[in-house]
Amino acid sequence: MARRWLSNTLLLPLYLSLTACPSTEKEAASAGSDAAPAVNSTAAVMPDDPDPALWEIKDEDTTIYLFGTVHILKPGMSWFDDAVKDSFDASDELVIEMIKPDPADMVKIVTDLAINKTGVSLREKLTAEDRTHYEKTLTKLGLPLAAFDPLDPWFASVNISLIPLIKNGYATDQGVEDELLSHAKARSLKVSGLETPEQQLGFFDNLPEDVQIRFLNFTVDTIDEAAEGMEQMVAHWANANVDALGELMNAGLEDKVLYETLLVNRNITWAEWVDQRMDKPGKIFLAVGAGHLAGESSLQALLAKKGIVAKRIQY
Repeated sequence: MARRWLSNTLLLPLYLSLTACPSTEKEAASAGSDAAPAVNSTAAVMPDDPDPALWEIKDEDTTIYLFGTVHILKPGMSWFDDAVKDSFDASDELVIEMIKPDPADMVKIVTDLAINKTGVSLREKLTAEDRTHYEKTLTKLGLPLAAFDPLDPWFASVNISLIPLIKNGYATDQGVEDELLSHAKARSLKVSGLETPEQQLGFFDNLPEDVQIRFLNFTVDTIDEAAEGMEQMVAHWANANVDALGELMNAGLEDKVLYETLLVNRNITWAEWVDQRMDKPGKIFLAVGAGHLAGESSLQALLAKKGIVAKRIQY
């Protein structure tokens, strides 16, 4: 059973920016495992012509177009046009969070990281009450109760979270990066990644086990709202409603460790990358998860502290 899930591990990197953290650092620091996420209650409506938010960072000889992505979408959504296409076509390099390895390599990476080596099964690590909720969720999703027993809690959480989305019509090969990579290939455009697969999965695997378990419990508790929450995220993204999108996407990880690991620390690293890249001439289309581009710890906010202005492109 473990092998079955390891064979589907190309789903895992897609999750890093679908999950979210508190929308401000203050909330992150004060929130506990029982804190309720603050989610924007205004329902978003999908526009006929999606126009996601886009920024430009520019000096005398360097331009970086900054674009927020959604890593998993329903087929048929049209967003690659207008200013997004123009900016992409003007670029000579595409930079994304991570370049996917081939499936065999990904299985090896996840095998090294996700298989629990303590000999204690996942369900044995849960309290009686949490185990009951967890098992009910697996049954509801049509999974065997022992499906993730040999694996780490973070792995179970990621896969469980994606199942309702896939059942609701989302496709793991229809994300923004997939389309950007297709256009890049057609142009023989240089493509690079900010992180390696080992780094991305390591963000989860290096979390303390108690944090992983809280993450799993949150996933179980909110599984019935996952599909509708995703619909709202995509609608806010398509409407370029950055604040509402950030609030919604960053509402799921109240734990300060999760917030810093999955959002803040990565943004700090990426801000340094942008700072250094601005010293080299060229035009770059930089596409990262939209959750990284909203809130007090957004990539733009960290760049501003370095004196680098990301100007919103209105279109």
